[in-house]
Amino acid sequence: MKTIYICLVAAHTGLGKFVRRLTDYPYTHIAVSKDESLTDFVTYSRRKHYVPLDAGFMHEYRDYYAFGKHRTVRMKVYALPVSEAAYARIMQFIGACESDAAQMFNLFSMVTMPLFHGFRIYKAHNCMSFTARILELSETVPMNKPYWRYDIHEMDRLLDGHLYFEGELERTDSPDYESYMEKPPFAKRLSVSAKTIITLTKRCMFARSRIED
Repeated sequence: MKTIYICLVAAHTGLGKFVRRLTDYPYTHIAVSKDESLTDFVTYSRRKHYVPLDAGFMHEYRDYYAFGKHRTVRMKVYALPVSEAAYARIMQFIGACESDAAQMFNLFSMVTMPLFHGFRIYKAHNCMSFTARILELSETVPMNKPYWRYDIHEMDRLLDGHLYFEGELERTDSPDYESYMEKPPFAKRLSVSAKTIITLTKRCMFARSRIED
């Protein structure tokens, strides 16, 4: 047997704080760690802290969550036992996401989740659909609807019984932190954000028949 760690994150970002006030639920981000050190997390998220729409497959680290003046981050972590075969499928899926330069962040599904309960876009995931797909591949927990329709709160309930840790994790330094925290000029941020929205819109309109896991 192998173990993967499903990590719910109480993000310190402005958006995270707003969503917590709106929903009265502490966790606004979700990621996966492959080992119990909980120092390297894979997910779909922003590539630069100050450019939220420039997003895709990411390796994140504790100082990405406990950035700036923050010294800790609150997390809820589930340890999910998986078979050797399921673990191989999960690693293959993660590797495919990481190696595909066309992968994008499914922003439209994320922001409309309360209304439409998730939808797929060609070569795109967000942190919820990526993690839920891993849960589906694990064949460990019962899932009664398509993986892209699960939000963080639902996965929290789904994983009940596998709790590993809940509390504050201390910040640790990562080598790419300074690059992650760089703030590009406003024109660059605007250009990247516009390109992201245009590309996702085109995929919604023209690539429905090409959707694949």
